Parts: sequence; C-alpha cells; structure tokens
Amino acid sequence: MTDDTQRKYVVEKSDDEWRAQLSPAEYQVLRRAGTEPAFVGEYTDTKTIGVYRCRACQAELFRSETKFDSHCGWPSFFAPLAEERVEYIEDVTMGMKRVEVRCANCGSHLGHVFEGEGYGTPTDLRYCINSISLTLDPA
Repeated sequence: MTDDTQRKYVVEKSDDEWRAQLSPAEYQVLRRAGTEPAFVGEYTDTKTIGVYRCRACQAELFRSETKFDSHCGWPSFFAPLAEERVEYIEDVTMGMKRVEVRCANCGSHLGHVFEGEGYGTPTDLRYCINSISLTLDPA
C-alpha cells in the first residue's frame, strides 16, 4: 500500500493492532495491497443476496445486486454501495496504470476498478475485489 500518512480514516489502528486482528493472509491483502490467487476466494462465485462489508472494519461496501459474473477469478461488482464508501488511488505498480480501490472507512486495500471492458453492466465498470477483503452479511 502506498504511504498515505496524510489521510485520516474513521477507523485507525496501529500496524500491530491490524496484525493482531487479521490473519496473515488478510493482513497481506488488506494492509499491504496484496492479491489473493484467482479462483480461490470464497465469494468468487457466490450468489447469496446480501451486503458485502470490509473485512477489516465492517463498513458496508457493495450489495449483491451489483455483483456479476466476470469470470476473472475474483468477485466483480459494477458499483459500490455509495461512492463515498470507497476511495480511489492511482496504482502504477506491475508496469501498468490501474486504479486501486480502498475502503474509505479504514483505508484497507480491496482490489482495483477497471473501465471499458465491454461487460453488459449499467456502469461499464468492473470492481475486481479480493474475497479476502470482504465479509458477506446475508439478507
């Protein structure tokens, strides 16, 4: 994750507190902007109706009604629950320009958002989100 010391979040914890709260795999993705392997996440193919929350702080981020099958290996959504629920950070790692998506409540890494890929969604956006960054609260 980029050094973003100027940004203040509603939920702020020390690195040691995050490590104590999260499993090593969760910590690597949520706090160090890692990526879980494709096609292994628990929500990749889930059809359960409900609200997806940030695993780190439980902020509501996405609704199941905006989830779609992109066949990319990670859960995909065409819109967040509300625009102020997420923040966008330019990501130039891996030799390309991408847009990182973080939880606006705690700053945890969620995944990336891509535009113009041709999916038949209302927004032409694909929020490619790590399952390990989310918990599902079934309706």
